[in-house]
Amino acid sequence: MPTTKKIGTPGPKNDKIGGVPTIHYFDFKSRGRGQAVRLLWEDAGIAYEDVRYTFDEYPKYKTTKIAEMNPTSTIPVIELNGNILTQSYAILRHFSRLLGAYDGKSEEEKFFVDQICDIVIDWRSLFIQAFFSPNKDTTYPEHCKTCRPDFLKAINTHLMNNDLSQSGPFIIGDTFTNADIVLYQILHDENLVQEERKGLVEYERLRTLVDGVEGREGVRNFLGSERYLG
Repeated sequence: MPTTKKIGTPGPKNDKIGGVPTIHYFDFKSRGRGQAVRLLWEDAGIAYEDVRYTFDEYPKYKTTKIAEMNPTSTIPVIELNGNILTQSYAILRHFSRLLGAYDGKSEEEKFFVDQICDIVIDWRSLFIQAFFSPNKDTTYPEHCKTCRPDFLKAINTHLMNNDLSQSGPFIIGDTFTNADIVLYQILHDENLVQEERKGLVEYERLRTLVDGVEGREGVRNFLGSERYLG
């Protein structure tokens, strides 16, 4: 059976989004697209219900409960006030709008946030293909030597060269956005933020961003809690 935990105490931010959301996702440590949604809630101080499925039990629920909620039978799926929300990046943008935060202020800022987020989407797709391949012992090391450095270099260059990124550690300087969460999560899942950021030695701007994300009170508290599973 999936495990269910209630996280936090409902407060003003829950009122702002209309209640206490429930997330359905894999029991996959603190990793993946669903984890990015959790991180936004943790940062914002939103109470939520966390439903986790093991990889072994998920096929059963994929064709029953999940299929009833989401025609594509994929997770994360969010339940809130009788509504069903799917597609992790759309979910992040939706909650950003409800909260009036996490997505930049001007159209220029919003575009840059979306731009970086879309680059990470491309990166994560290739990461998943390599990491979950039946030939992982070959495909993932090759990914780490080829695709991954290309994405790291490209994003690092974007942040180094865009004026919007110069006033602080985040993609929009001192404004924390959903794209910072998405970028942090792929860096985390590729094991680049662990062990004193040794995977980011060549990418100073990305190290600065990681430090900024992990310095956020809600994120820092989560990473230091038993809810953080690695």
